[in-house]
Amino acid sequence: MESTELKVEMVALHEKRVRKCLSKVKGIERVEVEASLQKVVVTGCVNRSKILKALRRVGLRAEPWSPHNELLSAYATTSLMFNNSYSFF
Repeated sequence: MESTELKVEMVALHEKRVRKCLSKVKGIERVEVEASLQKVVVTGCVNRSKILKALRRVGLRAEPWSPHNELLSAYATTSLMFNNSYSFF
């Protein structure tokens, strides 16, 4: 059994769409979605390219997860919190 981490561009509304799409792919046993990080972890005996193809077929942009994505997510979250917390006007 193998775990595959992906970055999928989505909002919270797409979580159901991701789960439904991946439930149809043979070999997938578990799908974990972290919408705030735009991260999907798929566990099962399936090739990464099959997973990416299934997600792209339903119109979602997906790519393999990298540590670089985690840094960008943390930066974006911090900058959004900063911009929403302070008013300079």
